[in-house]
Amino acid sequence: MSSMERILERYERYSYAERQLVATDLESQGSWTLEHAKLKVRLEVLQKNQRHFMGEDLDTLSLKELQNLEHQLETALKHIRSKKNQLMFESISELQKKVRSHLCSFA
Repeated sequence: MSSMERILERYERYSYAERQLVATDLESQGSWTLEHAKLKVRLEVLQKNQRHFMGEDLDTLSLKELQNLEHQLETALKHIRSKKNQLMFESISELQKKVRSHLCSFA
């Protein structure tokens, strides 16, 4: 094989590899663009939901959507109250233990 043939063969290999990289870059860029668009839409939905949970922008909601929002808020309140009560009972229990141990030290 002559040196010219080797040079041409190397050129073709590198040229092919470069085309593959460019195609991969374009594909990757397209994928990131699509992912960015999806995340942007998701962020907008989350921001809209947050406004609704804060009682803002409710004019656009239908009766069914308002009922669903009310149900979600009631469910969230139940969880919050349950957690609050659990923490209060734990705190009371801890205080009772301290009082008992304090009283025992005087006995």
